[in-house]
Amino acid sequence: MRKFIIRGAAVVVALLLLFILWPAKIDPIAYTPPEGPGFEGVYATNDELLGAETILLQISRGPEDVAVDGEGRIYGGLHDGQIIRILHDGTQEVFATIEGGRPLGLHFDAAGNLIVADAWKGLLSFDKDGKMTVLSTEEGGVPFAFADDLDIASDGKIYFSDASDTYSQPDYRLDLLEARGNGRLLVFDPATGETTKLLGDLYFANGIALSQNEDFVLVNETGRYRVTRYWLKGDKAGTSDIFIDNLPGFPDGISASRKGTFWLAIPSPRNPMMDNLHPKPWAKALVSKLPTFMQPSAIHMGMVIALDEQGNVIRTLQDPMGSNVYMITSAEQVGDMLYLGSLEAPQVVRIRVGD
Repeated sequence: MRKFIIRGAAVVVALLLLFILWPAKIDPIAYTPPEGPGFEGVYATNDELLGAETILLQISRGPEDVAVDGEGRIYGGLHDGQIIRILHDGTQEVFATIEGGRPLGLHFDAAGNLIVADAWKGLLSFDKDGKMTVLSTEEGGVPFAFADDLDIASDGKIYFSDASDTYSQPDYRLDLLEARGNGRLLVFDPATGETTKLLGDLYFANGIALSQNEDFVLVNETGRYRVTRYWLKGDKAGTSDIFIDNLPGFPDGISASRKGTFWLAIPSPRNPMMDNLHPKPWAKALVSKLPTFMQPSAIHMGMVIALDEQGNVIRTLQDPMGSNVYMITSAEQVGDMLYLGSLEAPQVVRIRVGD
């Protein structure tokens, strides 16, 4: 019996040493997050999302972003590469399929084309019949590893994010753990076909939104709990600053009502395990070797934050336990309705918020 115990212990020690010596999946750096604001004051807990309408999907899941066309039909990009369309009578149909793709950000241009940021395929355009055209797949010779979100200016320019030029969508946790600036803010000009980098070294570049006068564009830095502003016009043109910092959760999608309000989606509150790991690169390296289910993950809840154009919080909508709405990754206002998408949930959500 003693021999079996000794042998068993030796096996455990050998496996532990192998785990420690096995190369890490990331090259992490130390980062000390600021103490979070919690859910007090402007972020005080409420249950406004408990009464939101949920539209259960009959086709796949995970409408990460939601867009509404001129006829009021709802679109969402799904896990399996399909783009679903929901008609007025509730009928659900496949508008288009991106083979081997993962459609994330969606936005209609002035001509009615659906512009898509696909995590694998880059920046794409779909006409009204669902025919696909590839607009851009790289910038400066560096391919997009994780095209994420977009917004479109009145002159047709498409502002979009490459969340990471190192890690692809299934490995988003690794990019957040590594805490290096692998993300980019980009702009595509349909008139020239050129893609230009506006900002680099972003910490998981995510949601994109233009201001009402299109004098600045916002890009979420999920890995730093903040939103960065890049100035397009005026004396500050070509420079950037922090629009809002130290958020209570991970900022994902952001959209503009174009009437002075931004809607910021928070798929999860801050994870204490992640914050505690960040100052310790060695610990993050070890965690990166674990199976995904053992790594820090999203916490079940639903939250959207409304901001004015000065970065002030003017309203929050919440489902504290995620019982009705959870893992919200996008929020898009159309008229007096707010449409919510989710990376994981099998539903599209809408709630009346006023003009």
